[in-house]
Amino acid sequence: MSDGTVQSWPRILLRAEGAAIFTSTIWAYWRTGLSWWLFAGGILLPDLGMAGFLANNVAGAATYNTLHTETPPILLLCTGFARGDARLTGAALIWLAHIGMDRMFGFGLKYGTRFGHTHLGIIA
Repeated sequence: MSDGTVQSWPRILLRAEGAAIFTSTIWAYWRTGLSWWLFAGGILLPDLGMAGFLANNVAGAATYNTLHTETPPILLLCTGFARGDARLTGAALIWLAHIGMDRMFGFGLKYGTRFGHTHLGIIA
């Protein structure tokens, strides 16, 4: 497709992958024994990246995508494991849970054209 969005079967697989990430990170977070209040308070924090859209679409896409790609929280998760730091591990799991939840619901990485133009489709 010329709009850069994933269609049909690959889109279904990416959303299923998001659901798997979401559910597995919730399970892993439960295993940490950390507070569920902390989880509830942190689950929407990555959406602060949307503030970049106040400047323009390109800046908004950059800030949003930086907080909605899996690499940074995976590195944080590895750091948390390596240091034996449950708080870092928990923060990484909350962050990954947010990304998985977004992908599960069809909210993808954003293009710099407009807010609703994502790799998983157009959001009205």
